[in-house]
Formats: sequence, structure tokens, C-alpha cells
Amino acid sequence: MTISPLLVKASSQREICNVTPESAGWQHVGFRALRLKAGDHEVIATGSRELCVVVLTGTIRAEVDGEVFDDLGTRDSVFDAVSPDALYAPASKTVTITATRDSEVALCTAPGVSPDKPVQRLEGARMRRMTRGEGTNTRHVCDILMGDNPAADRLLVVEVITPASHSSSYPPHKHDTDAAPTETVLEETYYHRIDPPQGFGFQRVYTDDRSLDEACVIENHDVVLVPRGYHPVVAPHGYNLYYLNVMAGPSRSWAFKNDPAHEWMLQPQASN
Repeated sequence: MTISPLLVKASSQREICNVTPESAGWQHVGFRALRLKAGDHEVIATGSRELCVVVLTGTIRAEVDGEVFDDLGTRDSVFDAVSPDALYAPASKTVTITATRDSEVALCTAPGVSPDKPVQRLEGARMRRMTRGEGTNTRHVCDILMGDNPAADRLLVVEVITPASHSSSYPPHKHDTDAAPTETVLEETYYHRIDPPQGFGFQRVYTDDRSLDEACVIENHDVVLVPRGYHPVVAPHGYNLYYLNVMAGPSRSWAFKNDPAHEWMLQPQASN
């Protein structure tokens, strides 16, 4: 079986995945996911990049240049109806995270522009949660670090739960053209989790001219790279799908264009 170059398969090791701009062949987004046992440490030097640590499950303690942030994270599962805690750190910082119980953390990075930005604890209780779509296009969204939060220079981070038998990032949309305010250029990663974990899902990434057209079978902990093009997701019957999106580009603005071939379903009469 040929694996799509846009699909990063999960490792069973401590480091689940590691996407760098170099490995992805792009300029902005970096993404790592780690499994940490209680007591495990990870030290991250942000260098020229900004960082958002998302506590997907478990609880951690973070220290940034001597400033301590205790009790980050409360969830036992990404499918819990609870928002994650997160931590933002700008460039030129040293971040040490310690798991105080078994945890899974995401390390989301992008080029840092303002190293004087403050380190910020992002409380899950304050994150905006919403439901989008109708019928089998319904999905549940949590804004972790989106454009209305000025903490970051480039990073945009959001998580989505797509119920079984539903579609998401749908109708298909793209953000690969500099046409603000109607569309902006953003690279994107999708980090997928599946409930129950033996399940699978589907994601397609394609452009109008089909110069890029990849279909990925996604399993638990896999990452899909979206360098350009439309990128819908489908959760099959019996399996709920979670994904964490990390986006970044030349500007920190999320504006997208729907695939005109499928935009008809957004019209009011489409639900009749």
C-alpha cells in the first residue's frame, strides 16, 4: 500500500510525531505530539519560533525562564466535553514541562516575530466553544488560540470533534491564496484521534486543477499535512473523530474559500 506524502503515521514511542517546516516542505507550521509518563520532563528551547503547548490529556507543570505554571490540564480524554489548558511562549524562551500524571501534549510552533510578547496561560474554562453545521455536517469546535486572542504572532490553534458518520471541514474549503480579506495563506496540520481507538477516518486534500489530489486513511494519532488545497474530513459510522489544527502563514488571519462545486449545500433550500 502506498502512503500519501501528506500522511505522517504515528509512532508508538514517547514522541508520537514530529513535523518540522523542513520535513513538511513548507515555511511556517511545526508540530510535535508527546506521550509523557508521570514524572517525565521535556525541555523546549523556542529559539526563533513561538510555541503553544496544548495539554491534550493529563496534567503538567510548566516552567518558562523561572516562571512556574502549575496544574495545566484536566482531561482524561480529548473526547471529554472540556476544553484543554494551554500555554503560549514567544521566541527566545526555554520551556520545561513536567507531567504530574500520565499526559499527552501537543507542541505547536510557528516563526516568532515579537520575542517580547508575554508568556500566557490559556485557561480551558475561558476558551470559546461552539457547534457548527447542520445534520451530518455538525461538529463541535473549541478555539484554543485563534485570531481574536492577540497572544501569538502567527499561530492559530483549534480543536474539533466530528461525531461518527459526520463530515467536517466541509463543504471543502481552502486557504492558500493571498486575497485578504476573503482568503489568506495558511499552512495547516491535522492531528487526529479516534474513539474507539481501533477505528479510522478519511481526509482528502486537493486543488482546483487536481495537481494535488491525495486521499488519506487516518488512524489514531496520525497527522495530515495541508500545504494547500481543500481538505475535507469524514468520520465513518461507529467512530468519533477528534483533530487538533495548527495553522500559520505570512499573516495571522483565517479567511477561507469554499469549493464552488460544493457550496450549493450552504444555501437555505439545501436543508429542505
